[in-house]
Amino acid sequence: MKRFYLMLGVLTLALGAMLVYLLKANPSVPRAANTAPVTVVDDGFRGYTQGSDAAPVEVIEYADFECPACAGFAIVQMPTIKEQLIAPGKVRWRFRDYPLPMHPFSRLAAHAAQCAGEQGKFWEMHDQLFGNHSWAQTGKNPTGLFRDFAKAAGVDVGRYDACMESGRYAARIEFSRHEGEQRRVDGTPTFYINGAKYAGRNNSDAFKAAVDSAAARRR
Repeated sequence: MKRFYLMLGVLTLALGAMLVYLLKANPSVPRAANTAPVTVVDDGFRGYTQGSDAAPVEVIEYADFECPACAGFAIVQMPTIKEQLIAPGKVRWRFRDYPLPMHPFSRLAAHAAQCAGEQGKFWEMHDQLFGNHSWAQTGKNPTGLFRDFAKAAGVDVGRYDACMESGRYAARIEFSRHEGEQRRVDGTPTFYINGAKYAGRNNSDAFKAAVDSAAARRR
């Protein structure tokens, strides 16, 4: 009988260890970070930016991290735009969240980027989420992957985990979405150049022409 209880104890410990492993490998989706809040509060935040504050042209991008077109733009076009327009001081680029309801994890991804942003790593997380975009095609819970992305971006994962569980930035993300609706965003990515909705092609050459035109009008 004593041997039976000993074996039962060993089995219980083994099952407990396996459960801990599975929970770490497949964490549940933090509900607060992936749900639209009932109350939306304006915290004064207006997006993360790249480029000089003195740039004559500002581009505002409304994007959804789960959107394939947004990922394609970030991966293919943004490196050239950074080189030609942002680095030389011609453009200040502002990123705004616009999670689409058809995408089950778009809010979660936006929140992951915001949690990285509070540690000064928004753009690094932005690049991780778009540069490893296969997560958006699987339909599977990406919570564990996002944590790996945060680690790769140089984020303190303990602080990141606490931020995700709290849903600290859910209202900020929803405010950004409301703002986009008011500006008649009708898809992602959508861009505004010095406040005017951009209707050209989403490639670096077209953006350069539009930015040069907008800068000329300000002279």
